[in-house]
Amino acid sequence: MLLSAFGSLLQLLYLAMLVLAVVAFVFAATAREDAYRAADKKKKSFWLIILGIAIAVNLLIPMLFLQLAGVVASIVFMVDVRPALKAVSGGGGRKGGSSSDGPYGPYNGGR
Repeated sequence: MLLSAFGSLLQLLYLAMLVLAVVAFVFAATAREDAYRAADKKKKSFWLIILGIAIAVNLLIPMLFLQLAGVVASIVFMVDVRPALKAVSGGGGRKGGSSSDGPYGPYNGGR
């Protein structure tokens, strides 16, 4: 009973590592090549190869230490490279505030 629960937990962990690698790969593939150069990060092809290897390891070679290396690469991309790419590309959308804010601050009713 306890062993099967641990096995289920490990399968869930493997799935989470695969999903993280796939999401990072998709973000890396959709970013522009010139954004990598402008953000002073490694080339787009470098990140696609690293994250592609992480996906392949998760799918084909279920060895935990190799999968953990892929998770580290995915996390580095998501927390370091992706925000830099968004900043260079002009992404990020709205920066704080409320829908009722005016040009000089929040609208406070009839004051």
